Amino acid sequence: MSKNWEEATSWETTTKRRGGDKLAKNNRVAEDERQAAIAAAVEEARPGLHKIPDPVEPAGEGELTPEEERRFQECNEGVDLGNAAWFIQGKSLDTIAVGRLFRNTPHKLEPERCYATIEEWVFLEKGISVGQCSKLRAGWEIGEVLAARGYNSNPGQVREIVPVRNAFNLNAAIAVYVLVADTVGTDKVTADQLRKTVKMLPGDLELDQDEDVDVLAKTIKGVLVEELQPAASPAIPPAVTRAVDKTAIKIADALNRPRIPRSEVQLRLMEAFADPEDTTVFDVVLDRMKKAEQEAKKAGRKALE
Repeated sequence: MSKNWEEATSWETTTKRRGGDKLAKNNRVAEDERQAAIAAAVEEARPGLHKIPDPVEPAGEGELTPEEERRFQECNEGVDLGNAAWFIQGKSLDTIAVGRLFRNTPHKLEPERCYATIEEWVFLEKGISVGQCSKLRAGWEIGEVLAARGYNSNPGQVREIVPVRNAFNLNAAIAVYVLVADTVGTDKVTADQLRKTVKMLPGDLELDQDEDVDVLAKTIKGVLVEELQPAASPAIPPAVTRAVDKTAIKIADALNRPRIPRSEVQLRLMEAFADPEDTTVFDVVLDRMKKAEQEAKKAGRKALE
């Protein structure tokens, strides 16, 4: 009888083997239970119509019963999931596209080959148009941040501020949305309003890349207010222009010059107006503006009588 055989059949070796087998079996059971728990958790988290309570009549008037509170919470989560579904879908498509995760999937119409692009995969496998796929992929990150800030955006709205994200950064795009929402109301934001706001941004706009959303929103608002500010004064009436030209001739004669350009006259007037030591011009302009306002108020009161 060989030594190996004796070792293999000894009481100690057999006991160790049985103990090892039992331990391995216990480990397999534990792993199976763990996998079952994971599968149950995934199923619980998976969206589905079966998780939404069926419509029923109220249990009564007044406060909700515990059962109604539970149903209300589940339905609330369902509504929130619906609002978030578009950017969840967008991120999923973007992840699939960037990683080319479709590359081993046989083509539905040409099984001898696999899909070559996200465009053909998404259209044939998911029924999503190429254009819609592009919009969802481009906008999901913006939608996710807006949702985290409590805004209920949609792909059409987000599409209008994607160019801002591309030109500057994510925070700048969010800032435009925040600015419009603060101006018209959170529930009244439209794609058209966002589009018009983006179009008003000057081509030479500069934004600090490190600023947070709220600061950027204030910066952009300040820029737009300046852009939309009406001219400081209406066009100069022809009679005033003629009077200025005549007076400029007098100045040219006094200085023994052939001609004084109107631009030079304007410059000197502005300098005199802003002179802190000699307020003569400032006082005259202020007096004239006060009289003009008084006359305008009188005219307004007469119009109301």
